[in-house]
Amino acid sequence: MKKLSLLVLTLVLTALLAAACGANKTGNNQAENKGAAGEGTTTTEQPTAQNTLEAVKSSGKLRIGTEGTYAPFTFHDKSGKLTGFDVEIAEEVAKRLGVQPEFIETPWDGIFAGLDAKRFDAVFNEVTIRDDRKEKYDFSDPYIVSRAVLIVREDNKDIQKFADIKGKKAGQSLTSNLTDIAKQNGAEIVATEGFNQAIDLLLSKRIDVTVNDGLSYLDLKKQRPDVPLKVVDEMPEAAESAALFNKGNTELVEAVNKALADMKNDGKYLEISKKYFGEDVSK
Repeated sequence: MKKLSLLVLTLVLTALLAAACGANKTGNNQAENKGAAGEGTTTTEQPTAQNTLEAVKSSGKLRIGTEGTYAPFTFHDKSGKLTGFDVEIAEEVAKRLGVQPEFIETPWDGIFAGLDAKRFDAVFNEVTIRDDRKEKYDFSDPYIVSRAVLIVREDNKDIQKFADIKGKKAGQSLTSNLTDIAKQNGAEIVATEGFNQAIDLLLSKRIDVTVNDGLSYLDLKKQRPDVPLKVVDEMPEAAESAALFNKGNTELVEAVNKALADMKNDGKYLEISKKYFGEDVSK
């Protein structure tokens, strides 16, 4: 009888212990599940991201991608100061946005990748508006119009028009629309880092031609009137250039467009334009 009672007592105690363990396990699982649910809620409830205009105004600066080697648009003067038409336009735009300009100098062939990586908020660097670029990027309203020209050495007698550059070496920045013109006319492309290097290669007879910006050539002749180069042909179509932005920055683009429009209306744009070109280059 005592053995039976002891056996019954043992069974009851075992059942009670099992129930207690089960309850603790359930409680722990519930706590773990609650914790996981809490973490999930934290990660899914993200705060609304700032648009780029808000971020620019919050930081107090507009980060601007530019070459710094493409006179007269973006270059260093004799004192080493970054200056140029595009630089002054960008500085004035930043001023009217109520922020400071921060220029980030980047070689032309890396400038689109820099914008993709969000190293800058905008690019001011004579970026031609093209349909293929518009598929990936946003542009401001155009702020300058120019034409592509064919530049050769003064002693050249063989190249008189674009069609003559087939098989000739053309010094070009690889991602420039000017390079497309050279390729379309059958030139052999020699990669350069910008206008100045193309001119140096042309003068040293390491290339035969460069297809480049007509306004850059005029500035070169103004700075170095004896440089033995000449323009032999010009594209009939004018190219429009504008500030470049990553897609979706509508508020920033609109703010820049307003600044550009105000500059044209109050005469500031014309002042900058005449300083570098002696005329209005917006049309």
